[in-house]
Amino acid sequence: MAEWMDLTGKVIIVTGGSRGIGEHVVKILRRNNATVIVADLTPNPDYESDENILFINCNVAKKDSVDAMVKEVIDKYGKIDGLLNNAGVSRPRLLVDFYGEKPEYELSEDDFDFMVSINQKGVFLCSQAVARHMIKQKDGVIVNMSSEAGMQGSKGQSCYSGTKGAVLSYTMSWAKELGPFNIRVVGVAPSINERTPMNDDAAFAALAYTRGQDPNNVSSDYEKVIPMGRAGKLDEVADLICYLLSDRASYISGTTINISGAKSTR
Repeated sequence: MAEWMDLTGKVIIVTGGSRGIGEHVVKILRRNNATVIVADLTPNPDYESDENILFINCNVAKKDSVDAMVKEVIDKYGKIDGLLNNAGVSRPRLLVDFYGEKPEYELSEDDFDFMVSINQKGVFLCSQAVARHMIKQKDGVIVNMSSEAGMQGSKGQSCYSGTKGAVLSYTMSWAKELGPFNIRVVGVAPSINERTPMNDDAAFAALAYTRGQDPNNVSSDYEKVIPMGRAGKLDEVADLICYLLSDRASYISGTTINISGAKSTR
C-alpha cells in the first residue's frame, strides 16, 4: 500500500485527528509518508515521538483559532496539500420528547448551536482558510467527513443529520467553485462503524431513548441491518480517505462516497 500510494512530500491537515477516525487517518497517512498536522483541542501522546506529526491546538468553530493554525502550517511548511475536515460532534436528540420521560433528550438551542458550530461552521472556516492558499498553489484536496445520516436522515439525530447534509452540499458546491484552480473537494459518508469516543455509553443511552430501544442492544443486530453483516472498521474508512487525498484519486471531485457495507446504496 505504501509503495502504491506514496504521500511523501504531502502536507495534510487533519482536524480532530487525536482520536476516533481521525487518529486512524493520521496513522495511515504516516504509513504512506505524509507530513500530518493534527488540529485538535487535545493532543495524542502517541504522536510525540514522530517528528512528522505536528499538533496544533485549534478550535475549528473559532475563526481566529483556525486562521492561526493555518498560518502556522504555512509558515513552517510553505504549503498545504490536503485538508480532512474530520472534527465532529453528535448529541442524539428528538425534535420533541414525545415519550415524555427525559426532556434532556429533546433538542435544545444549546444542542443545536453545539453541533452546527463544529460540524458545519467548522468545516466552512477550515475550508475557507485552507482554500485561500490552495488557490495560490493551484493545487490541493479537501475531504469532508459527512455521514450516511446526512444522506438519509436518522431518527433521534435530526440536527446531526442536518449538519452532515450541509457538508454534502458544501462538497458539491465547492468542487465547482474550486475545480478551475485544480483543487478537488470530496466527501466521505460512513455508516455504522467500530465505536469511537463520540459513541460512548452516554451517547448510546441517549440514542437508545430517542429510538425506544434497550441501550444494551443498540448495536447488537448488525447482520439484519447491514448486508455485509458487520460494522465498518475505522481503518477501512481511513484507507478511503487517504486514497482520496492522494494523487491516485486525481479525477475524483464533487462527490461523496458512501462507505456503509451496502447498508445505504445512495
